[in-house]
Amino acid sequence: MSIARRHAILAALATGTLPRLAEGQGASSGGYPTRAVSVMVPFAPGGSTDFVARLLAQQLGARLGQQFVVDNRAGASGTVGMTFLARAKADGYTLGVVPNGTFAMAPFMFERLPYDNDRAFAPIGMLASNAMFICVAPDAPYRTLTDLLDAARQKPGTISYASAGSGVANHLGVELMLDMAEAQMLHVPYRSGAQGVQAIMSRDVALSFVDSVTAVPYLRSGELRALAFTGAARSRQAPEVPTVAEGASLPGYRASTDFGFFAPAGTPEPVLRQLADAARTIMLSAEVRDKLEPLAIDPVGGTPEEFGPYAEQERARWGALIRKRNIKPE
Repeated sequence: MSIARRHAILAALATGTLPRLAEGQGASSGGYPTRAVSVMVPFAPGGSTDFVARLLAQQLGARLGQQFVVDNRAGASGTVGMTFLARAKADGYTLGVVPNGTFAMAPFMFERLPYDNDRAFAPIGMLASNAMFICVAPDAPYRTLTDLLDAARQKPGTISYASAGSGVANHLGVELMLDMAEAQMLHVPYRSGAQGVQAIMSRDVALSFVDSVTAVPYLRSGELRALAFTGAARSRQAPEVPTVAEGASLPGYRASTDFGFFAPAGTPEPVLRQLADAARTIMLSAEVRDKLEPLAIDPVGGTPEEFGPYAEQERARWGALIRKRNIKPE
């Protein structure tokens, strides 16, 4: 399956007509929104963040009676889009669906950011979580994750892995595993996760941590093979694939792309609450769960009160790893 075709299928899944979640919910209370709302995604179309954002935007439009339009603003590990969001008017008409690679990891990769990552944004809630598969080519010599890590220890820095850029989840997820396993590999950053998949298929790199949205179709077609899953538990979509903790005896290992919903700081509290309640209902609905489950994305539907402490914990966890391994932008 080509990258372009897969992107088209994901876009159709995300924006296809879904049943309304309840009758009579086409208009909101309090007058918001009265016009179209922009939903910023800090990456190119076609990946997991874009998929979740389009699914959410379609359902928010159905619930709240106005268009929610996805606006892709890619670059610099997502910080280009976050700069745009930080500078937007805090009126509820510019929002963002942002992965933890951008709000919890990227800030530690750059000496300076054009925004205050701790104060520029108002958390609305955590939407969903998407763990990754450690993918290799079907004919790769590594049959298990233990095989791969043993080879990496024997020849440090010679086995290459692809990422979607320095400081994103499928870069730091590898670095966390290597730190715990006391192994070394060669990092080869690409502009997107899709390019990393192509690099595996062309044998330019040995492996990549591939988000489940991207990986599942290729695993089913046999174009990729999974050595392990980075979630805390096995994926329901590929239960035969062990977790990293199981496959490499690394207890406690967990890495995932977690999707947060943000507004600019200063957005009125009633608007934030309305968006949080709507997003939570949407993400936990049966209709949306049915869209997410085939791609191994777990809906969360968290509250602003839950999301703030979680974001702080993620920043502490990944910031410590970045400092320990002296990880820099490439």
